Amino acid sequence: MDKKTETRSTAIAAAIILLVAMALLYFMPDVIVWLGNISPWLGTAFGVLVILGFFLVFWLRAGYQRRHGK
Repeated sequence: MDKKTETRSTAIAAAIILLVAMALLYFMPDVIVWLGNISPWLGTAFGVLVILGFFLVFWLRAGYQRRHGK
């Protein structure tokens, strides 16, 4: 893969990840309040999972890039 294609692919992947993260973070307070009405622990667990999931995606992507020599 040439450098231009690789750079474009990286930019597209980052944009998709950030758009999904922004959408999740935008709706997260409403979902947490809704789940918190059912159980405070459920609302807390959802919030923690969303934040950890954001970092998990970047960690998995870094591992993928390391394995494939990028």
